[in-house]
Amino acid sequence: MSVDGNGTGERGTEYTTDGADSACWASAVDDDGAVLRTVGRQIKLWREAAGLKQSELGKAIGYGEDLVSSVERARRVPQPEFLKNADQALQAGGRIAAMAKDVAEARYPKKVRDLTRLEAEAVELGSYSNHNMHGLLQTEEYARALFTMRRPAYSVDEIERQVAARMARQSVFTRQPAPHLTFVQEEVTLRRPIGGRMVLRRQLEHLLDVGQLRNVAIQVMPTNRQEHAGMAGELRVLKLKDGTTVGYSEAQLTSRLVSDPAAVQILEIRYGMLRAQALSPPESLAFIENLLGET
Repeated sequence: MSVDGNGTGERGTEYTTDGADSACWASAVDDDGAVLRTVGRQIKLWREAAGLKQSELGKAIGYGEDLVSSVERARRVPQPEFLKNADQALQAGGRIAAMAKDVAEARYPKKVRDLTRLEAEAVELGSYSNHNMHGLLQTEEYARALFTMRRPAYSVDEIERQVAARMARQSVFTRQPAPHLTFVQEEVTLRRPIGGRMVLRRQLEHLLDVGQLRNVAIQVMPTNRQEHAGMAGELRVLKLKDGTTVGYSEAQLTSRLVSDPAAVQILEIRYGMLRAQALSPPESLAFIENLLGET
């Protein structure tokens, strides 16, 4: 595939976008459904061996019968506390609790785990966003508002699953050694009141806090700029630990990992121009602070 019809090496992926889109009509348990089915089957076997009904196990561990049933059928992802309590109540000797690590990974959609691993490999990440805040910059309530407005609508459980996955990605800010992170945000993303005025205010306050980190630079692309290198849409450039550089772009219902050097070079050039055309980091923080005062 190509980048805007030019270059090669663009590969469609299952990575999530930093908005709330997905090619699936309704999100379902992915590859790790096998893990959840195994966990559910083990809990059921231990429960039946103990001679307990689902309602009785639920009462013993502090959860409802419906949740126990959903976990056993791999319809819900059990929390660590659920597994720990079930292990104790069923006297499983740690066998159920030991599955918590595998379940923790299965909690998040595979596309999000893949993106998290890619970001974890990055020593430098640069991103341009034009519709909403970049996922790494989003507050929890801002992310929840995005997933809530998604159409077709997510279930309440899926919204929480997606929000938790997005928040988990933000561990990149505390990783050591710290990666160099730069963000160019279109001005409209700072003004669009996703989730309402107070959610936007707290989002802007969060940007000001993150922008103070020594390894982070946030820049604003003013709407009145005549020259703009990002008219083809959002993009991301990641320099990885092994010295390679990959690109990443998002569009309706899809996102693409770009690995061909010639295509990646195009994205690097565009991102460099975007940073030059945007307000400087100090100017951008002052812009955000002024906008916060108006919000």
